[in-house]
Amino acid sequence: MVVVAELFPRGVNELFDWPAMFGKDTLLAFNKTALMALISTAICIAIFGLGSRKRALVPVGIQNVAETGYEAVETNISVEVMGAEGRKWTPFLLTLFFFIFFMNIFEVIPPIQFPATSRFAIPVFLALQTWLIFIVVGFIKQGPFYILKAITPPGVPKLLYILVIPIELVSIFLIRPFSLAVRLFANMVAGHVLLTVFAVMCWELSKMDSGTYQLAFIPLPFFGLMAMVGFEILVALLQAYIFTILTAVYVGEAIHPEH
Repeated sequence: MVVVAELFPRGVNELFDWPAMFGKDTLLAFNKTALMALISTAICIAIFGLGSRKRALVPVGIQNVAETGYEAVETNISVEVMGAEGRKWTPFLLTLFFFIFFMNIFEVIPPIQFPATSRFAIPVFLALQTWLIFIVVGFIKQGPFYILKAITPPGVPKLLYILVIPIELVSIFLIRPFSLAVRLFANMVAGHVLLTVFAVMCWELSKMDSGTYQLAFIPLPFFGLMAMVGFEILVALLQAYIFTILTAVYVGEAIHPEH
């Protein structure tokens, strides 16, 4: 911990704060986090834009990647969660899944090694987007009394509504976006810190002034680092899936309140 403190005198925040490339101290400030989000957007456009231009009978190359991704999201998220009506939501859910995944996976790609979703603003934006969409869909599908219907589930004794209404109001319309944002943010922050700690341990043990005793222990943090890299790849995929499937659940509930 002393070594980490020496390398990062400003604390763990130093792992996540990046200087602006341009527009410093303005609303247009552009740094590494913004660059990762921009690159992730460009990759999504490239894969699904180019993959849908020439639709060969037997897909190959990027078309195969695009179609495989589309079918996986449609089968395992859209239709599985929302039913047949979920097919029309597949483009949105597909974009959401891969956008989050690409921002997450930069964590293990040298020399970037930083997940854009470890900055709270991005998970918050994505969570608020989901929150706004399911509320708008709820009003469209269920009418102007959508919120009232959502917080007064049928079959509850009238006296219990005193307790049920505030609980439902908070859990559906406040906790949902908060939990979506915090879950994604916290997992990516934890992973980034752990990878940094293992990498610093490897670096310090490999210095020329390290004794033979210290050099003998290099394999321990190194294999730990390799294991964490594999784990972070899984986390990047899993967090994108969880965020997307919960979005589908919330929108599906707004469309079909009986479910």
